[in-house]
Formats: sequence, structure tokens, C-alpha cells
Amino acid sequence: MADQSRRNFIEQAAVLGAGTLVAAYPHSSTSQSKVLIHHVFFWLKQPGSVTDRQKLAEGLQTLKAIPTIKQLHIGYPASTEKRDVVDNSWDVSELMFFDDLAGQKVYQDHPIHQAFIQNYSHLWAKVVVYDAIDIT
Repeated sequence: MADQSRRNFIEQAAVLGAGTLVAAYPHSSTSQSKVLIHHVFFWLKQPGSVTDRQKLAEGLQTLKAIPTIKQLHIGYPASTEKRDVVDNSWDVSELMFFDDLAGQKVYQDHPIHQAFIQNYSHLWAKVVVYDAIDIT
């Protein structure tokens, strides 16, 4: 019974934490404006290369200068519990928040983003992108 109570507490804490993140994000007051989340995963050509991983992360930092990016998180795989549903085969990820689809389009076409691709694409072998739009 104690295990079930602990599990329920952890699940509720996770839901509350996620809700806090969404609530803390500055939403637009217009109903046509829906937050877009852009999550990109990179696999390096030289997996395990600390130097290449750091170079790619430094390149991703340059994207912060694009004004339509409202929030940017750059990360490496976490040493979490190994489970069938966890994919930690990637090397570097970026998670971006935009106010709307238009802001994401500005980012895609922005000269800083284009320079990032030109200057750092030699480091990665594979890229996977997940874009999600707010449902509310």
C-alpha cells in the first residue's frame, strides 16, 4: 500500500510540475495564437565525441539571438532509468517555444538559423524533429 501511495504522489507531482511549466509560459491572449513547441534531436557523426557534442551545443546557443524563440533548452541524454519506452540514443537536443506557427516560420528562415545549419551540419548524421501545437 505504501508503494501505491508513493507512486500516486510521484504521478501527481509530475502532472503538477508539467502544468506549472505550461502556466509559466507567456501565452498570447488571442485565440488564434497557439504555442508551438519545436523539439529537435541530433545524432552525431562521431557518437561519443565530447568535442563534437560541445561544438554542436555552442552552435545551438547562437540560435537564442532569433527574436521569435521565446524559450530555448539545450540538453544531453539524462541518466534516467532504462525502460523500453525511453530512447536515449541521441547526442544533443534542443527544445524551443514559439508564440505561434508564424514565429516558428521566422526562425526556420532566419539568417542565424541558416548559418547554424551551414556551420554545424557537418557534425550530425541524423536529425529528428517533433513539432507540437498547443491544443487549448
